[in-house]
Amino acid sequence: MRRAAARTLQRGAALLMAMLTVVLVATLASAMLWQQWRGIEVESAQRTRVQSAWILVGALDWARLILREDARQGGADYLSEPWAVPLAPARLSTFLAAEHGQALVTDDNDAAQAAFLSGQIEDLQGRLNVTNLIQSKQIDAPSMAAWTRLFKHLNLPESELQAMAQALLRAQNVGADSTDAGQSSASLPLQPLAVADLRWLGLSQRSLQTLQDFITLLPVRTPVNLNTAPPEVLLASVPGMDMAVARGLVQARASHHMNSLADADKLLDKPEIHFDASLQSVSSQFFMVNGQLRLGDVTLQEMSVLQRDGLQVKTLSRTRQMLSGPDPTLQ
Repeated sequence: MRRAAARTLQRGAALLMAMLTVVLVATLASAMLWQQWRGIEVESAQRTRVQSAWILVGALDWARLILREDARQGGADYLSEPWAVPLAPARLSTFLAAEHGQALVTDDNDAAQAAFLSGQIEDLQGRLNVTNLIQSKQIDAPSMAAWTRLFKHLNLPESELQAMAQALLRAQNVGADSTDAGQSSASLPLQPLAVADLRWLGLSQRSLQTLQDFITLLPVRTPVNLNTAPPEVLLASVPGMDMAVARGLVQARASHHMNSLADADKLLDKPEIHFDASLQSVSSQFFMVNGQLRLGDVTLQEMSVLQRDGLQVKTLSRTRQMLSGPDPTLQ
């Protein structure tokens, strides 16, 4: 009886050990498979990001070529020119087929067929430039008046504008002279490098979001391009102009762009409104290229600021962000 019980106990222990061994082997096997899958996914995601980045670099070079060819033509810059036509999302393979003079053959299994490229070139001189607010170590009165009109039209607190202008003035004066008696270096405002940095200088998040389509931050003073500025910027830039007149000018320039400020006077036909060559123009040097690429489950966006000087088009800054992509735990 005792021997039978002992044999039964031994069989149970053996069965338990066998089950534990199976569980251990299955756990190790699943862990190895997961590690292999994770490695493949990480490598695939990294390869996709690198490919996307290179494609966006090519798109940026294409945009520079368009702006350079536009400079060869000379004249004013306006919204009916080729550079201002946005590129709707298109398969990358359509560009490859067009380059070789071939018809597009759709193959959903081809990686190039799953890549979609879109983009747009925007004129940054169709916006108010933050740099214009300060001139010769003091607040520039005409530029401050233009910003005040914009804040008033958008129902934004003018106290924030005053705080931002004073902070900009202090930052520029400190940049010109490293000694600032009465203030420690820790309390001095930093010179902004992008529009988003204006929050350091007193703008609220709400104001910044409202202003983002109407302002820019460029390295030098720039006039507003009357051919590309939206009505809100025209109203702010031109003294005496109201929204009705600004919208009328936008409608009129759609069929007859302005080649000079004299053309603007004729097109506006408002003797009481005068244009100033230091505040307004009909051509531009600074542009922003907004490119977006969707490759598989990765969507990458790149925004680049370009400066055109004659036939030379150089890149001042590039900002890249991933709008969607693989599981962040795989990064």
